[in-house]
Amino acid sequence: MISRFNILTPLAIAVLFLTYAVGAQQPATQKPAEKKAEEKATESAKKKTEKSVPPPVITTKEASKTATAEQVAESSILVYGGLIGGRQTLNQIRKTAFEKGKISVTNAEGKTEQATYQRWTQRAETLAKEKIRLELDFPNARYSLIFNAEKIFGIHEDQTFTPREDAARSFENNIIHGLEALLRYKENESKIELSPKEKMLGVEYYLLDVTDTQARKTRFYISTKTFRVMMLDYQEDGRKFRRRFYDYNYAQGTLVPYLTILWADEKIIEQSEVGSITFGQKIDDAIFNAG
Repeated sequence: MISRFNILTPLAIAVLFLTYAVGAQQPATQKPAEKKAEEKATESAKKKTEKSVPPPVITTKEASKTATAEQVAESSILVYGGLIGGRQTLNQIRKTAFEKGKISVTNAEGKTEQATYQRWTQRAETLAKEKIRLELDFPNARYSLIFNAEKIFGIHEDQTFTPREDAARSFENNIIHGLEALLRYKENESKIELSPKEKMLGVEYYLLDVTDTQARKTRFYISTKTFRVMMLDYQEDGRKFRRRFYDYNYAQGTLVPYLTILWADEKIIEQSEVGSITFGQKIDDAIFNAG
């Protein structure tokens, strides 16, 4: 699927063209000072280009045998960005997001509750700096949970409250152990590590561990054929969680899973289904503030 795309980025092409043009127009004689300045500028441009160009994506079966963690991660990011632009496309299109859907949650007593939800996201330089508001409308209650400045608080009828610990953790885990943890691993300065591939029910996966700066690890199961994340694992307080992603489709040219199911110790505790999602709309910053 990715093989028809050239791995040479537009920036690299531009630098190569610029280097050729400079060479072609260089006069027959140069003063030593001018030559030294030009060499210094060329070397500086070369170093900047080397840093900005991502590693080659995995384009063949042969390449997949020697794939690195960074190649797997960047290949996946390319796919989620619609195969054109990758990270740059995601950053441009997903500056803001507004999502509506349905959710079912199973509490510790085993009771399942249904709700509709609305979620607003304002993208930032890193995941920790993002602003997120999740509004939940249950049959007998309506409230919002907000993530802002790495703090979580709730709003009910315009009054700020402190959410229950389990509710706050669940909300936070959706953020730090979600797809964005992989798609923005570089911005978050997370460490990535590739484990041996695994095959489950006939599907082969790359196992990519992403560990953030607070040592919170998420293992992503990435299809070796499509580079989509099919599920992820993480642990908390001795419990094992697994989040699976289904019904992938494109929204404004970027890849989105429309159905997500979360297991805790092999029991389903949450299921969410996206009804609609739009990116790039203006969001009033006030909705992320207390009261």
